Amino acid sequence: MADNSFSIDVAAIRERARAKMTDGPVTENYGRSPEEVIGVLNDVLATEIVCWMRYAQHAISASGIDRAQVAAEFTEHADEERDHAMRAAERISQLGGDPDFDPKTIAERSHTTYATFDDTDLKGMLKENLVAERIVIESYQEIIRWLGEGDVTTRRIMEDILAEEEEHADDLMDLLGN
Repeated sequence: MADNSFSIDVAAIRERARAKMTDGPVTENYGRSPEEVIGVLNDVLATEIVCWMRYAQHAISASGIDRAQVAAEFTEHADEERDHAMRAAERISQLGGDPDFDPKTIAERSHTTYATFDDTDLKGMLKENLVAERIVIESYQEIIRWLGEGDVTTRRIMEDILAEEEEHADDLMDLLGN
């Protein structure tokens, strides 16, 4: 029968930790290039900033009979998108990178677009945000697959964000009556 007990060399782990303190959370078992993950996360950061701005703009500009309900949902989503951006930025920093908040390149790096609408076109706003959520969902699913076991912490962050993005899409479908 195979021995299936758990055993680690704590002394060796302590020695490696002391020798490589300046590497922060990136240990020799880290299975991705930190620079590549930072690059991907900076694209996520840009995407979340664009989504936050779009939802905030739509919440402010919405009008019409359903304005209160739709604006409240847009405001909630905007707050969550801003939180997603900050989570991506914090992870970039943990990995030794610099979060890229440069307004000049955010739109270029974002997976989604920023679209404005006539303030009476609530249905157009809902549809545009649903398209953006679907883009984000597919993009983040690919990122999660790519991360795999190579960076479990970033993968979990992305999985949590993905779950909220799927909830956003569901909320928008409900508001559209689908």
